[in-house]
Amino acid sequence: MSEKSKKHIKKTDNTFDKRKKASANKTTGPYNKTNRSKPTSSKPPVKAQKESKQEGIRLNKYLANGGICSRREADTFIATGLVSINGKIITELGVRVLPGDEVKFNNERIKPEQKVYILLNKSRDYVTTLDDPEGRKTVMDLIKGACEQRVYPVGRLDRNTTGLLLLTNDGELTKKLTHPSHNKKKIYHVEIDKPISPEQLQMIKDGIELEDGLITADAISYVNNNPTEIGIELHSGRNRIVRRIMEHFELNVKRLDRVYFAGLTKLNLPRGKWRFLTEQEIIRLKTGMYE
Repeated sequence: MSEKSKKHIKKTDNTFDKRKKASANKTTGPYNKTNRSKPTSSKPPVKAQKESKQEGIRLNKYLANGGICSRREADTFIATGLVSINGKIITELGVRVLPGDEVKFNNERIKPEQKVYILLNKSRDYVTTLDDPEGRKTVMDLIKGACEQRVYPVGRLDRNTTGLLLLTNDGELTKKLTHPSHNKKKIYHVEIDKPISPEQLQMIKDGIELEDGLITADAISYVNNNPTEIGIELHSGRNRIVRRIMEHFELNVKRLDRVYFAGLTKLNLPRGKWRFLTEQEIIRLKTGMYE
């Protein structure tokens, strides 16, 4: 594991101790033109269409961003004449809202919903969902009263997994962070029930075959030279991936803590607490400057 990754691993109140460096028996290594259709009498030139797409936001997305409804529901509201732009009823789908436009739904002006970004250090025994039919505690209980906006968890953490979880109402960023083609760097502190050998660490780094395909760790090493505690760095977003890696070697995870996610760390964020992201952190997430 690189020195840069190690600094995110500390052991204070169920986390890695940054004052102690992982030493012997560690395995490290490198981390790992457009066809233009011809204009016709019924359609505007493609060039004009491209220019219009560079400005404004689609009306259905504007409604969704305003917290009115989903995009699909917005299309229905638009088609039934419930939405107007600058006093004109809009029934055509695909219309774009430009800066300065006044949009009304049911004769009430819509203001785009402010984007909110919350970083939570999730506690154990909380499920990553908005509401649980079984009545279990959810991560929404931990951020109750944080904001007026309706935010959603970005990805999931198991009920018994602790650590970093991002919640936001920014759908585009959520898709960017969770889509399989945009796997983001994650670092976990894992405590297991039996020692894991250096040879097994190397096997994980080289790649092991699970039921859903090959998985490799970008870096993996002992924590404080303890063979029952490891730090593992992954870019995979597969479900329960760390636990399944350990189960491959007939090892059970006693404690699993995510200490790093897409450039975000738990620094100065106690277990069960949350904070808003800084402007700099938001910019890094949106521009892809995660490392």
